[in-house]
Amino acid sequence: MLIETVFRCEDLPRADRFDFWREQMAQLMAPMEMTTDHTRDFRGEVRILQFGAASVWPTKFREMNFRRTPKLIRQSDPELYHFSFIQQGNLQVSQSRQESAHRAEGLYVVDTSRPFDCVAFGGPPAGVGLEIPKALIPVPHDRIDRLLARPIPVREGVGALLTGFLARLATDRSLSPSDGPRLGTVLIDLAAALLAHAVEADDALPPETRRHALALRVQSFIQRNLSDPELSPATIAAAHHISVGHLHRLFRARDTTVSGWIRQQRLDRVRRDLTDPALRTVPIHELAARWGFAHPAVFSRAFRAAYGMPPSDYRRLALVSCAPGATPRRPVRTDTHTRPSAPPQAPVTS
Repeated sequence: MLIETVFRCEDLPRADRFDFWREQMAQLMAPMEMTTDHTRDFRGEVRILQFGAASVWPTKFREMNFRRTPKLIRQSDPELYHFSFIQQGNLQVSQSRQESAHRAEGLYVVDTSRPFDCVAFGGPPAGVGLEIPKALIPVPHDRIDRLLARPIPVREGVGALLTGFLARLATDRSLSPSDGPRLGTVLIDLAAALLAHAVEADDALPPETRRHALALRVQSFIQRNLSDPELSPATIAAAHHISVGHLHRLFRARDTTVSGWIRQQRLDRVRRDLTDPALRTVPIHELAARWGFAHPAVFSRAFRAAYGMPPSDYRRLALVSCAPGATPRRPVRTDTHTRPSAPPQAPVTS
């Protein structure tokens, strides 16, 4: 499991909780003035997950106010951009003469080097924070100033990728410490691409960051459209305003092909459905069609090539292992001529 730092107020006597919260937040994030009407029953929990130079903060707490003043900035400044993805509650945030209200499914960014005020109201807020050193964001800081405290669109594009990735990281317990640096690079690239797009400074990004962000957008698009049998390199390229050749180069750099990646994603979805007892009465060809396999024979050949057995055998073995009293096990390949290949997974999924 990924190494994490956790602190929660509920483990302390009620009278000590809010003071503990203030001390911990000052040490782990940045010094701030904090007040609340809930000093007698304050509740709060923070998990800090380190991904290389980036850190992710799944957080929930009671309604409160917090301020970062010029005096506190002089006292200590970690020089970070702090993104907040709100999953519950409401916040009123002001910084650099800009003030905005934020609600669930909203995203904003503040600069720890500048004073800011935040008021959480209307119920206990919860969400996921992301902190990245400002020095690692290759977008002119004076242009990012325009975005501070303002809502950042997250319904589509890179904003949707970043918030979806943050939500997944906050709940994924299967990650190991070795995953941290790689996923941190993804976080920083997505954050940089989002800021650059928002201030129309895409040219400021290094070529590799632009390529990485584009590859993630393409993979997310593919995963959202796997059920479409007409999904093809041409339609994918057109949706992203790039040439088919450019699209193929993106996947070649990741040691796969566009069609091969689509096929493996579809196979993985059907394989998952075959192991679901709730879907045991759905014909296999219908499950395959749900994920874009228009021809049953083509699907069966592809499934057997990938997993070493017909899909009917795979389903039977999987469901037998799920029966009451059975020893759980995953179906294994019955051939010895080829090895199973794990599908290359995008770090952001729909």
